[in-house]
Amino acid sequence: MNAVITAGGTIDGEYAALAGTTIKALAKVRGRTMLDAAIDAAYAAGAQRVAVVGGEAVALACASRVDRIIAQSADGGENVVRALTAWPDAEPLLLLTSDMPYVTGDSLGSFLAEVPDGAFGMSLCSYDAFAQRFPDAPPYGITLDGERVVNGGAFSIPPNAAAQIATVAGRFFAARKSPWSMARLLGPMLVLRYLVGRLSIGALEEYALSQLNVRACAVRDVAAELGFDADLVEEYRYACEHA
Repeated sequence: MNAVITAGGTIDGEYAALAGTTIKALAKVRGRTMLDAAIDAAYAAGAQRVAVVGGEAVALACASRVDRIIAQSADGGENVVRALTAWPDAEPLLLLTSDMPYVTGDSLGSFLAEVPDGAFGMSLCSYDAFAQRFPDAPPYGITLDGERVVNGGAFSIPPNAAAQIATVAGRFFAARKSPWSMARLLGPMLVLRYLVGRLSIGALEEYALSQLNVRACAVRDVAAELGFDADLVEEYRYACEHA
């Protein structure tokens, strides 16, 4: 298994002032950057090689610790494509975001162990487990057909599937912050089911299969550590203050 970590995100304002950097992956939590946490966890989970997608500052921070640095693009969707094609497609790939301050090798290993052979695995933790692990944390989670879950920042891509997933992943990244753009990608029926509270995880798995021609599996009940991302200053502050 190889791994790749996306580390191109930037921060500004209060977040950057508190972190002392404009590069989110290089923000420190209890003396260690979130990027270092992801790198350590990837190797501990069994990755033979680790690549990082990022800019010059990221390269300077981690080049000696990883096997490959991939120059980032100004386009976030393109960075996802570069991450998915970082290593030969014939080998399994672990894709991680770089803003999970609590990620560990054990949490990743438990997730990977539950991904069915040949499936594209997406990590989901239950909201109840998340709330128990991180009491009084900023709001997280989404409700799908009555099931409240928290999206994780770890993905498992089976051999010979990364290139196919890359053809779709860039479009979804570009649309992620626009409800109307996402609606056009998902189609009216899935959007309607979501609006009326009837969109299930199973339906999303079926949709992913239809788009990717790769079996998709939402791995439920992963460790809550995979669901906590420090995307906002409130989340970063919480991580800095709570072990």
